[in-house]
Amino acid sequence: MLPGAEPYSHDGSDTGVLLVHGFTGTPQSMRPWGEHLVERGYTVRVPRLPGHGTTWQEMNRTRWDDWYAVVDAAFRELHERCARVFVGGLSMGGALALALAQEHGPRVSGLVLVNPAVKFEDWRVRLVPVLKYVMPSAAAIASDIKKPGVVELAYDRSPVHAAHSQFTAWKNVIRDLPEVTQPVLLLHSPEDHVVPASSSELVLARISSEDSTEILLHDSYHVATLDNDAPRIFEESVQFIERLS
Repeated sequence: MLPGAEPYSHDGSDTGVLLVHGFTGTPQSMRPWGEHLVERGYTVRVPRLPGHGTTWQEMNRTRWDDWYAVVDAAFRELHERCARVFVGGLSMGGALALALAQEHGPRVSGLVLVNPAVKFEDWRVRLVPVLKYVMPSAAAIASDIKKPGVVELAYDRSPVHAAHSQFTAWKNVIRDLPEVTQPVLLLHSPEDHVVPASSSELVLARISSEDSTEILLHDSYHVATLDNDAPRIFEESVQFIERLS
């Protein structure tokens, strides 16, 4: 495991928060958020998704179902321990959080989504089902951060087999967006070089949540949890959780 990629866990109050990192990333991108929540007294889990935090070659041997299984297990453990559980996700972590909400319904008390990834607009995505057999990796998507000197711990290549699994899973997540009825706080960066703004727009347009809030992060790129707007994300999530608890 890469140093710094370790999962993060802390037992606190009977309000639990599960944080899910993004594609090719690690818990490092969520740890400052998790530590902020711990300071506020919450029980926090930040799992490391299978195939992440090691090598991109290993990640190419994992799929969406593997990642979801770990997130689902962490949620179930928190649900047994806590009176209420909130789920936060960055990028693909946001898609996994939406999938959890679709499966678990009201057992998920609320969602905090940061630049959630459920679609790309790059035409090359359509070639991935074929490319994965001749091109095992592609250019990295990691560390899209505006703040100088901050680096995301993530792979320098994107595993194409794993990416294809993500793109395929998005179809089900998008189809079932109307099943999301939980309160949603969605924060996204207008200037994001990885996931288009239309991804967040699609989520907000399709969910059935009567309680949904959109916040624009004007001073951050994709990995906003490590960027200039990180303190706002952390504090807005605390206010969201306190209001609903």
